[in-house]
Amino acid sequence: MKAGVFLYPWDVVGDPDAAARIADLGVRQVTLASAYHSTRALTPRHPAHRVVTAEHAAVLYPPDPDRWAGRALAPYRQSWTPGDDPYGEAAEALAAAGLEVHSWVVLAHSSRLGAEHPDTSVVNAYGDRYPWAPCIARPAVRDYLVDLAAEAAARPGAHGTELESCGWYGFAHLHAHDKVAGVGLGDAAQYLMSLCFCAVCREGYGEEGVDPETLTVAVRRALEPVWSGGGSPESGRDGIAKLLGPEQADATLAWRGRVARTVQEAAVATVRAATPPGFQVLLHADPVPYRTGANVGVEPDHAVAVADGVVLPCTGSDAVREAVLGPFAGRGGVRAANFGVVTGMGGSPRTLERDAAHAASLGADQLRLYHAGLASGPDLEAVAAALSRLG
Repeated sequence: MKAGVFLYPWDVVGDPDAAARIADLGVRQVTLASAYHSTRALTPRHPAHRVVTAEHAAVLYPPDPDRWAGRALAPYRQSWTPGDDPYGEAAEALAAAGLEVHSWVVLAHSSRLGAEHPDTSVVNAYGDRYPWAPCIARPAVRDYLVDLAAEAAARPGAHGTELESCGWYGFAHLHAHDKVAGVGLGDAAQYLMSLCFCAVCREGYGEEGVDPETLTVAVRRALEPVWSGGGSPESGRDGIAKLLGPEQADATLAWRGRVARTVQEAAVATVRAATPPGFQVLLHADPVPYRTGANVGVEPDHAVAVADGVVLPCTGSDAVREAVLGPFAGRGGVRAANFGVVTGMGGSPRTLERDAAHAASLGADQLRLYHAGLASGPDLEAVAAALSRLG
């Protein structure tokens, strides 16, 4: 089973031993960030630093000035890793160590974009903007994300790309100093808090036969028990219908599903147009279509028809893996099981051999390991041992 790890350019740039250390894990692929969101990351083995603070979403290569000239929405450049092209420098070192490099592209997730261009953001039913979540229904946002996908994916020497957040982002963010756990938001309530009510989405709901003002009132009414302390445990599509009513639930799901599908189609098509035959395009995905976030909700048949396959979150119990891999069974395409291997972040590198075998029994044909730059030495030793036994 082909195994790959996620990595940031700053894990490699300035560390002459990094590429060989990654190759020694027994992986064949590195999924290397070329466009990424803000983060604060430990670098426990780097000879020159221990913490990298990526202050905002940025590209980790020099963007094409001709592509972005005169456009209001354009990618931001990074300043926290030395050099003009840290992605390119890292990719070259990894390839020289015999590793296959794929680009890692984060799309609809940028707090700086929302801060500087508030009209691009998701707006919830209360009028609150989510600056970290660009509304993918807005034409300017869509055009920006599609062009970013092509440019950030088609980096020199890349054999493929993995598109993260290629769809709706919503309420859940894991923002710095998040303080939003004071009330219980179940799966369905999270969906309601992720619905966008910008002008474009309001018009979209109307196209699906629902008055947006009526829908706004319905969302607020459905969420009132949450704010009064009663919580909202409802989950699944049935839970959404229970909170909103079947007609309004179906309208929101139809509109958001249509938007997400067209964005995914356009992004993948643009990447394919910019890359040679055989360039692999995978979507980070969740098989529940209404889910939002890094692993965007997709319709499994559509996802594997558009892209070459999916990367699925498989950390956790057997039931978690069954839930995400099961809907893709028999549908073809790459099914990469993504496992956290950083113990301090909830990963389980010491059960990787067993968990990977379970994922394979459910149809997974590749592994992704998050994240080789963040993991401790003992975590990486456990990964290497597991991969040596998996073969």
